[in-house]
Amino acid sequence: MNAPKPLGTPLHAVVPAPGTGNDGTPVSVRIRERIKASRERFHANDNIAAFIEPGELERLLDEVAGKMRGVLDSLVIDTENDHNTQDTARRVAKMYVNEVFKGRYTPEPPVTEFPNVERLNELMIVGPITVRSACSHHFCPIMGRVWIGVMPNEHSNLIGLSKYARLTEWIMSRPQIQEEAVTQVADLLQDKMSPDGLAVVMEADHFCMQWRGVRDLDSKMVNSVMRGSFLKDANLRREFLALVNTRRG
Repeated sequence: MNAPKPLGTPLHAVVPAPGTGNDGTPVSVRIRERIKASRERFHANDNIAAFIEPGELERLLDEVAGKMRGVLDSLVIDTENDHNTQDTARRVAKMYVNEVFKGRYTPEPPVTEFPNVERLNELMIVGPITVRSACSHHFCPIMGRVWIGVMPNEHSNLIGLSKYARLTEWIMSRPQIQEEAVTQVADLLQDKMSPDGLAVVMEADHFCMQWRGVRDLDSKMVNSVMRGSFLKDANLRREFLALVNTRRG
């Protein structure tokens, strides 16, 4: 004989939806409210890590997975019986939150800056740095390379060689538009180093042109940002671009 239920025990426990708090509010709503209260922007290529509290990123991933299941349902994919797509929603959510778009949700990587003790003032070029992103229009891949030119002065801060790649990856690991991405990379490095001159060149394949639409497999986009002495000194600019071109192949 079954024991009687204690008084006050609910017959049906209410289980919160994935990614929601105890009151049923989606974690994305909580994060969005904090950003709006601070009057900050949260466009696709903005970093919002400062507004995410401990433990919320895991709940955000759960929320994205739940909504991605809804997308698959709307695409009329039988995720219950199709063994290939049973875990697709979770895989896609992890890919977006923890990998492809992690530059939105994680703080800036730590970078040690050290003074220019030797007073270096000659052109330095780093690259090609391999970059991966996704266009914010279609979420199709962007695959490319970046070259960075720096003209330091005696007051400039210097950073380690690998840090150029880490900072660039942090910027590119968001839905991006290439023209805006190179500017964000330049702004970040300018703030870190305060050089006399800074130059960034990016060359990339855009799968939104290759995979869909016109399906042109040969088109690439190349753009640049020039700051300080690279903008003012035509000879320096030519030297930088000539050295970059020798590596583009």
